[in-house]
Amino acid sequence: MNKQVYDFIRNNQEFILEKWMDIMRKNADERLIKVISDQMFTQTSHEFIDMVIANMESKNDAFTTKLSDFAEKVVRLGWPLFFVNEGLHKFTLIVLNGMAEQKIINPENQIEIINSLDKWSSPMNNEIVNVYTHTWERTVSLQKIALQELSAPLIPVLEGITIMPLIGTIDTERARQIMENLLTGVVKHRSEVVLIDITGVPVVDTMVAHHIIQAAEAVRLVGAKCMLCGIRPEIAQTIVNLGINLNEIITKNSLKKGIEAALEITSRKIIEVEEDHENSNFKTI
Repeated sequence: MNKQVYDFIRNNQEFILEKWMDIMRKNADERLIKVISDQMFTQTSHEFIDMVIANMESKNDAFTTKLSDFAEKVVRLGWPLFFVNEGLHKFTLIVLNGMAEQKIINPENQIEIINSLDKWSSPMNNEIVNVYTHTWERTVSLQKIALQELSAPLIPVLEGITIMPLIGTIDTERARQIMENLLTGVVKHRSEVVLIDITGVPVVDTMVAHHIIQAAEAVRLVGAKCMLCGIRPEIAQTIVNLGINLNEIITKNSLKKGIEAALEITSRKIIEVEEDHENSNFKTI
């Protein structure tokens, strides 16, 4: 890097930071500014400038570490790649304008300084894009795995009784996850009755119903009964209109009634036990 550029950046680091933060705040999407505090924005801006200077001084492990840490942080904060790229562009403009104001740039050295900044910033911009993209893809991949684990949980509530609460839409991939979790969980928990609660499923169409029927049949084959709970009136009407046959599946309109039915199937029931005139408890027998 040109020595005059290097000296200017080192000697005016605080000025550059303040100017950069002011410009980035004005150009940032309003939603971006709202989701982070002023303190976090200031801290992250400091880290960005530190990272830029680390690259300016030498391409070493320190810069690689700072870049990796910064990429992970901005991805976590939800800063778009455009904002990060724009940040580097604004940084070079601030440096050029500042050097012009201090009369460091003149007609004789102007081209040399601009070329020096460009030769330095372009490779760095490419590296930022690569690391940001890699970090984003890894983050999305980890989130996808986490969502898959939570998309079809099987919860043992009582001995022999387990519940699978479903929320949101059910596609082919999620249906496969439901099937796997059901079969694995039924065997693991030695379930006699499995309740699939679709209260939180907004739409039940032919495909969804087909997947549920398949899951119920699979549960039956491993020796347990399957019960479908949370059938709202509009879903019941849709099932009838589609001509879907649920005759082989026990259905209940709420999870509460499903649990009561599951207790009956397992030869148990909930009774009220009076301890005194003021307090009473419930127990399962």
